[in-house]
Amino acid sequence: MTSKLERVVLIGVAGDSGCGKSTFLRRLIDLFGEELMTVICLDDYHSLDRKQRKETGITALDPRANNFDLMYEQIKALKEGQAIDKPIYNHETGNIDPPERVEPNHILVVEGLHPLYDERVRELIDFSIYFDISDEVKIAWKIQRDMAERGHRYEDVLAQINSRKPDFTNYIEPQREFADVVLQVLPTNLIKDDKERKVLRVRMLQREGKEGFDPVYLFDEGSTIQWTPCGRKLTCSYPGMQLYYGSDVYYGRYVSVLEVDGQFDNLEELIYIETHLSKTSTKYKGEMTHLLLQHREYPGSNNGTGLFQVLTGLKMRAAYERLTSREAKLAAKV
Repeated sequence: MTSKLERVVLIGVAGDSGCGKSTFLRRLIDLFGEELMTVICLDDYHSLDRKQRKETGITALDPRANNFDLMYEQIKALKEGQAIDKPIYNHETGNIDPPERVEPNHILVVEGLHPLYDERVRELIDFSIYFDISDEVKIAWKIQRDMAERGHRYEDVLAQINSRKPDFTNYIEPQREFADVVLQVLPTNLIKDDKERKVLRVRMLQREGKEGFDPVYLFDEGSTIQWTPCGRKLTCSYPGMQLYYGSDVYYGRYVSVLEVDGQFDNLEELIYIETHLSKTSTKYKGEMTHLLLQHREYPGSNNGTGLFQVLTGLKMRAAYERLTSREAKLAAKV
């Protein structure tokens, strides 16, 4: 291992395309800085190019279209402080381009469809998040994007979503079980028969019992809390806002659940919510609010998506600092 890097911290970011991974990565850069962080898109480990996938009928979601052995070997090498020659999947041409040299870095983020699929890769990952977008919201988002921006027909958009569904259910969705944090984006409960999907209910499922990870809680740890914060300290237009905190069982494990249903009218007022949250891993009062205000233009900044992305990022920073300081202490003893 190089003397420069005592410890490479590996972060996994999993989920379907168009579910918020890119926005989350931008939030991580805000916390860590670009020079400390290297991001690897796991699409680069496609073993079939676009033409081959079309000919065989195998989608990119199918493990057969991906080289997991190479993925594992190269991620393991980077975590051990060694440089690699990583293949490149060209999204514009659909071809696999010649490899590029990737040097190890303090923080390595692997993001894409399959970061938690292979058990060998899972065991290398120090902290992981899975973006779980409900079908209703996913369809609304995709229809909005593809019809408005790309001129696609409603029927075609729906057909494309449905064609991916079996592989998504078989190969992508099961990875939720292994994530330290799952962000669920669901239809609101505040509007009856809501079809627009502009108001969202977002849940942050935090794994309990993971070493060094203290789940964020609202008011009183271990209690079940339902809170309507609207009033003099928080402006809420229709349909209002509800917060929830409690415990649940997810894939047979206990998780702490934070939920925000509704949206923030005034991001500056988030400081009021922040003061009632504990174990946020912030370094100063108002840091969470400051991070959201820094990029209020990011998608989801006015609802629970942005809030929970920032909280997860703060937890990842805490994990990085804990792991690297422990490594430094061990090195000092040798």
